[in-house]
Amino acid sequence: MSTNGPLMPKATAVWLVDNTSLTFDQIADFCGMHILEIKGIADGDVAQGIRGKNPVTAGELSREAISDAEADPDARLKVVKSKVKIPEIKAKKRPRYTPVSRRQDRPNAVVWLLRHHPELKDSQIIRLVGTTKPTIGQIRDRTHWNSANLVPQDPVTLGLCKQTDLDIEVEKATERRAKERAAAGLPPIEAGESLLPTAETTDYSLPTGPGGFAPARGQEEQPEISADAVFANVQSAAPDAEEAENQEEADRVFAKLQEMSSSSSDAGADDQPSDAGFNEVVNKEA
Repeated sequence: MSTNGPLMPKATAVWLVDNTSLTFDQIADFCGMHILEIKGIADGDVAQGIRGKNPVTAGELSREAISDAEADPDARLKVVKSKVKIPEIKAKKRPRYTPVSRRQDRPNAVVWLLRHHPELKDSQIIRLVGTTKPTIGQIRDRTHWNSANLVPQDPVTLGLCKQTDLDIEVEKATERRAKERAAAGLPPIEAGESLLPTAETTDYSLPTGPGGFAPARGQEEQPEISADAVFANVQSAAPDAEEAENQEEADRVFAKLQEMSSSSSDAGADDQPSDAGFNEVVNKEA
């Protein structure tokens, strides 16, 4: 079967079956369909209700080619190449789509990018975060409606872009800035603190520290310190004079209370009447 078929193969096959004497093999080869489908179209079992498309008026076949194929059953039809070159329409780049749940985080990401990577252009920030140029200008000029509440946040941790995309944009901006300074005769900018490259962040052969994380750059592995080592040189603090006086006062009060409770218990035992005296008083009243 031919690789380049008509634009509407089934509708073209319907027209060829109804208006020509071509064989099923020729129609199937031209339309890129199976011969059983062509037989089904001829029997009325397939493509019911489909209106036939004339390939001659569509510029896909010529009358002479159809006549020659009808005379020779072994001949094969081919789509006529158009003499008019239609330019390819390039799809217009649309703004980066950001989920609704992440859109309120874009201003925070813009603040972070402007603070840590001032070499980035507005177009690069738009590609990374998916914001607009007026919004970037308002955040830079502090005229944004929510400027007082904006907090710098890494767009990678917010899920607005990938680490690789951010590294690529930063590298492009750094190279462009270096070329501009070289063209102006200025010395190159000293490399400061920046994000780690992906080749280093994804290298699992780095030595890992506690918890399985790699130690930060410039930090050496520290030995573990026990509690005994920390408190070995700690001397016991001398008791405060005020605390000692308070403790003595509390002891005196506690002793006085014990003495008063013991004396009250003895007096209560002496004043308690006996059973005989109680019975005598009851009899007199009766």
